[in-house]
Amino acid sequence: MAQSDADAGSDDTHVEHPLITPGLLEQRRYQRTLADQALDDHTLVCLPTGLGKTTVSLLVTAERIGDAAWKSLLLAPTKPLVQQHAEFYREALQVPDDEIVVFTGDVRPAKRADLWKDARVVIATPQVVENDLVGNRISLSSVTHCTFDECHRATGDYAYNYIAERYHEDADDPLVTAMSASPGGDEEEILTVCENLGLREVAVMTEDDADVAKYTHDTDVEWKRIELPDTVIEIRDAINDVVKERLTELKELGVTSTTQPDVSEREIQKIQGQLSELMDNDQSEGYSGMSLLAEIRKLRTAVTYAETQSVEALRRYFERQKEAARSSGASKADQRLVSDPKVMEAMRKAENFTDLHPKFRQTRMLLAETLGIENGERVIVFTESRDTAETLTDFLADHFETEKFVGQSDTDGSDGMTQTQQQETLDRFRAGEFEVLVSTSVAEEGLDVPEVDLVLFYEPVPTAIRSIQRKGRTGRQTEGNVVVLLAEDTRDEAYFWKSRQDEKRMEDELRTLKNVAGQLESKLGASQADVEEFEDSADDHRKSADSASGEERPASSGGSESSEQRAASEASRERDAGDETTTQQSDDDGQAGLDAFAPSETEGDAESGERDGIGDDSGERGVPSETEGSTPEPHADSEDEVAIVADQRELDSTIARDLSTREGVQTELETLAVGDYVLSDRVVVERKTVSDFLDTLTGGDRSMFEQVGDATRYYARPVVVIEGDDLYGERNVHHKAIQGALASLAVDFGASIMQTADEDETADLLETIARREQEESNREVSVHGEKQSKTLTEQQEYVVTSVAEVGPVTARAMLEHFGSVEAVMTADEDDLQAVEGVGEVTAERFREVVGNEFDG
Repeated sequence: MAQSDADAGSDDTHVEHPLITPGLLEQRRYQRTLADQALDDHTLVCLPTGLGKTTVSLLVTAERIGDAAWKSLLLAPTKPLVQQHAEFYREALQVPDDEIVVFTGDVRPAKRADLWKDARVVIATPQVVENDLVGNRISLSSVTHCTFDECHRATGDYAYNYIAERYHEDADDPLVTAMSASPGGDEEEILTVCENLGLREVAVMTEDDADVAKYTHDTDVEWKRIELPDTVIEIRDAINDVVKERLTELKELGVTSTTQPDVSEREIQKIQGQLSELMDNDQSEGYSGMSLLAEIRKLRTAVTYAETQSVEALRRYFERQKEAARSSGASKADQRLVSDPKVMEAMRKAENFTDLHPKFRQTRMLLAETLGIENGERVIVFTESRDTAETLTDFLADHFETEKFVGQSDTDGSDGMTQTQQQETLDRFRAGEFEVLVSTSVAEEGLDVPEVDLVLFYEPVPTAIRSIQRKGRTGRQTEGNVVVLLAEDTRDEAYFWKSRQDEKRMEDELRTLKNVAGQLESKLGASQADVEEFEDSADDHRKSADSASGEERPASSGGSESSEQRAASEASRERDAGDETTTQQSDDDGQAGLDAFAPSETEGDAESGERDGIGDDSGERGVPSETEGSTPEPHADSEDEVAIVADQRELDSTIARDLSTREGVQTELETLAVGDYVLSDRVVVERKTVSDFLDTLTGGDRSMFEQVGDATRYYARPVVVIEGDDLYGERNVHHKAIQGALASLAVDFGASIMQTADEDETADLLETIARREQEESNREVSVHGEKQSKTLTEQQEYVVTSVAEVGPVTARAMLEHFGSVEAVMTADEDDLQAVEGVGEVTAERFREVVGNEFDG
């Protein structure tokens, strides 16, 4: 039987429901209580890890999809978690397996659109659903229950927020259930999650509740302090001396007052901001200072490896730095770092260090005690670093049956694991085929890792959320232990105190929230009043439309809901410009933080950034990916709508998402061979930020002119949008160079140049042009320059539209009138004018193009 976090414990009674497999789910009062609360309104469900949050959501889904016209959507942040939920739902729900479908980037968009039509339950990663909504491939109108698993991710620019906004706006009868063992570090963070997902209630169960306590066991947490050997301290101190020297140089520039090597991440960010201001004012000190700061970050990473990971991990890091310094594009920071005498001495000592890092030795001792003396069966070791996970796996494999569990992304010198490999590893671990699982953060969230005898943290976790997620792996059915290794007088100390403080605050917040639901609702109510009014208006509009069309909406099996119960929050969409690691929240909060680990060095969530453009719809510009069958030309569904085709890669900005939420705008996603946005058969838009545009002038990258050249060949009205302020002042680029580039685009390529202040203004401009083209000029959207296969009819239309700017509507009329492309091409002007929509000017221009000799 597929395991889920709901399967712990046993009872004589089981859940009875027409859509739930008889005898499978035991009846637990706390789950039923939470499900009943979740059925009443948009609800945040908080329950300790391992006690069946997924079952709570499934109980709500079973109630809501009783009528076959309705469907449910469950969103989870990683592919393995999606697959796990799908296995559980297929076993627990009395719904045909082919009606419970999985949406990840591995399923092609055209296939997802087909699967969506007949699905009763869709289980998906959020990035894929976001893509399908922006691309107008799916509709949420019939989704009567939407679950956001691991909902604490609903901050910043994460896809959950956009989906929630669309769901509350588009669904006929919406109900949101959000689930997490740890929704946020304080009340403000929890309220942010609630507002972003449109939640109105919080349902909390803790281990203090009698109904829950019978299914939990004690989990002891022990902190073991590790003393570093002298050689490791010498390596650390040598690197810190260089950090101090670089900070002294920055102090002389006037951007910091500290020279202490344990400078906080908050101070680092402050320094970066001041250096950016110097660069904006075209002061050379800004550029040299930024190079010093880049070196400091690398040195701090090296210190963290030495202090808290292992000398072997440090050696690997140094090797990567030396490779970077030898590369053709090496920065001054790279070259300066590896050539510094003190750093070189630290490298030499690391190379000659043959002893075990004390954390390695302590790990081996703890595992021997748990698996040998205490006859334990399974242990999980968590670490932040992929390097440490691999070196520790190799080391422990000499003593225990050990395997690693890491994310799917490949990093320098390290291959990720495929989804199949991840699942197979967990299955074998669950079956007892090996004893020790060494895992990075990919196994933290919700993944059904079996209960274990010991969870070992190789280093403290600096946020309460991650700490709670990890400790949830033990203490489910039997008493379990948690041990945290803490290197004395290192950054581990800062992480330790931060983790302890945040975790205690979160526990207190959850207990408090359990008792102040009314106050929480009042706090949320003010921010949601406008949305309630909007939804009521939208409901009235839908009812009017249904009445006019004679259609009836299916009735929800969960009973009728009041407009108050269906009210939702306007999703807060705080966009952090330039930070696509959107998906992973900061572990710092301005304190010690994880700044020491550069993104390429730490094991992030390999799934969280999943896009169709990664292993799915991706393709370099001008080389579109293959599609399944023919792709019809985009078109608006009604006369009141305009269609805008956005390039898949534009999802890194908010523009396509913004347009997709606008009334009367239908967005579609494609991997465009030409341009970023297609607004009609003759208008294509190439979007460049001011920085992108200036990079073309200063970095020798001529791709912009090539792209505009392609646009000119395929579209009669190419438009270049330059987005951002201070085109002439952002960089030290001579104004004549900028004017020369603009002149070339306009004169040499015939492109219209337009400037916008930001992404919002760009979206407004795109909508304006699309409406002028499609409503006032009666033109259709036609994607040109594609190398994908088209039907014969589409190819015939395409050939005719390419002559003399004939639009697709006129081309279709001409083909219908004459019967073939050949007959159209040989028709004289009088015959052409007999076609509706073809006037004297068009006929004359058409014959001029077709009949005149080619003059090369």
